[in-house]
Amino acid sequence: MPSGQLSDPGASGAADRAPNEPNVGAELPTDPDVAITELYRAHWHRLVRLAWLLLRDQLAAEDVVQDAFVATHRSWASIRDGGRVVGYLQTSVVNGCRSVQRHAVVVDRQNLREAAAADAPGRGSHGSAETHVLHSAERHAVMDALRALPSRQREVLVLRYYSDLSEAQIAHALEISPGAVKTHAHRGLTALRRTIDPLELS
Repeated sequence: MPSGQLSDPGASGAADRAPNEPNVGAELPTDPDVAITELYRAHWHRLVRLAWLLLRDQLAAEDVVQDAFVATHRSWASIRDGGRVVGYLQTSVVNGCRSVQRHAVVVDRQNLREAAAADAPGRGSHGSAETHVLHSAERHAVMDALRALPSRQREVLVLRYYSDLSEAQIAHALEISPGAVKTHAHRGLTALRRTIDPLELS
């Protein structure tokens, strides 16, 4: 078993586990401090990357993942009993990204209202240095097209092609039906193919 990886007695099998979802075997730690330390070591960077793909903001992504670990620590007893520890973390990250996006919409609306005032000072937003570094490393056409998708289509595609989840795992993470996963994936890929060269999707 890789270092820092927890076993998950509640997982039903390899086909139903998220990537790096611990295998059935050893008992999960009862001490939440021990559990979170191991989970953090094993999954922090992957979860931050997932959040960044949804938010395109490094600092916000790290905050969302940190909140997910805090929530997992706080409810460790029930999460441990229910199994699917990594799946819980992943779902928490996706839901946290949604909350950030909803808040950003509210803030943007407020800023637009304030900017319309005659005495409103100029405003500008600048991404963090980390965001710019990550942005330059990506294939810009794909990432920009992905960002333009509706949030649910973007979530499905990121979980499918970045996190390599199955339709059933995505449905569980997003709390939608497998049929809805197929629909959002099809619509998202169709939209991407209309705006970028199909070779960029390979």
